[in-house]
Amino acid sequence: MQPKFPWRYLLLVVVPLVAAVAMSRHGLPIPDVLTSAPTPPPAAPAATHGPLTTPLARFLLQLLVVLCVAKGAGWLLRRIGQPAVIGEMAAGLLLGPLLFGAIAPDVQGWLFAPESLGALGMVSQLGVLMFLFVAGAELDLSSLNGRCGFALLVSHAGIALPFLCGVLLALALFAEHAPPGVGFAGFALFMGVSLSITAFPVLLRILSDRGIAQTEMGRIAIACAALGDASAWCLLAVIVATMQATGWMTAVVSLAGTLLFAVAVLALARPWITRREITVEREGRALIALLLLALLCALVTEALGIHALFGAFLAGIAVSGNARLRHLLVERVEPFAISLLLPLFFAMTGLRLRVEGWQASDLLLGVVVIAVATLGKGVGTWLAARTAGMPNTDALRLGALMNTRGLMELIVLNLGYEMGLIGDRLFAVLVIMALVTTAMTGPLLDLIERRGRR
Repeated sequence: MQPKFPWRYLLLVVVPLVAAVAMSRHGLPIPDVLTSAPTPPPAAPAATHGPLTTPLARFLLQLLVVLCVAKGAGWLLRRIGQPAVIGEMAAGLLLGPLLFGAIAPDVQGWLFAPESLGALGMVSQLGVLMFLFVAGAELDLSSLNGRCGFALLVSHAGIALPFLCGVLLALALFAEHAPPGVGFAGFALFMGVSLSITAFPVLLRILSDRGIAQTEMGRIAIACAALGDASAWCLLAVIVATMQATGWMTAVVSLAGTLLFAVAVLALARPWITRREITVEREGRALIALLLLALLCALVTEALGIHALFGAFLAGIAVSGNARLRHLLVERVEPFAISLLLPLFFAMTGLRLRVEGWQASDLLLGVVVIAVATLGKGVGTWLAARTAGMPNTDALRLGALMNTRGLMELIVLNLGYEMGLIGDRLFAVLVIMALVTTAMTGPLLDLIERRGRR
């Protein structure tokens, strides 16, 4: 299934992206971009006495509540055939004002008082760093062997069309949903990226749960998702550097520095790490060295004005060529990050949701955003796969798989929210879109397979 590459790539990838960027620059007047985060809500008064008022006691109680609710929700979702991570994502949302705050506002306000969330937020960020480190390590680039042209066309078409759809959606949403001081360019480009993400790690688990990870369809999906994930993060890095810079020269310096650092890591560190042979006796020291590498890369990209998350992901890619080290990370680091730290990130996402300003029209907006995101991702992937010669049913299955957004989408949305590119209402809508499109993957695949058998 190697496509005749140039004209298909130009038509399905380059044209939508150029159109999206052109509209983001000229669709509306573009004021200066401000990157300040939204104003937090007023802090609830803190209790001055009691056995659970110390910072450590409050943090441990928060940790216990978040983990119990997340694991319980994950167990329930697995019982109905969904990945446990979807239940944990939903649990994080329900701990915020959306459900817990509506049922027991006093208890929720005391347990998750804004002034007590500093430790929880920092630990959740560490969890995301470790998760992206492992996710980068799981990007086995050898899976592209013999599929590079096909994967490049399909993954990039699966980014370009939803990116264009996101920019078109921004035209309608900018006036009402852009925070004050945010230019149309930043808002539109972020909307494009938020509709373009595929959650590679969640996709791996869906393929494994369905027993198709080692089939031809599974290997193709993994290759496309791996390449698409790396490309989308590169695109996001460019947007983040541009939005955070005080001028074009600052943005150029930031991007150039990041590019040089990435080349150094991938051209120098990755080959050296790939050649290393690790014995069982040296696994402990190797693990410490890997964690130090992840923290160092995260620190460098944070200092360069991109974000620490990109450095952690880059460090993971540097490790991905060594199967022994990759297995070590998956065995030792991934369970800790996923079981203990990521539920805290889901909880922090849920606590950011604000229901005070919600309107009835936001429900309709949520349906529209889910439909646009699903059609953009699915049609872009299906069209590219069909033009490359893939059978129709397989192309539809691939489109459904690429529509999985999951945790990667939540990370991107939190990044945009922290930068002040989206407001509370749109943030809530996009978070729900991430949850729904991920939960749709299994039922969509079942529907397509039944249709194919008929």
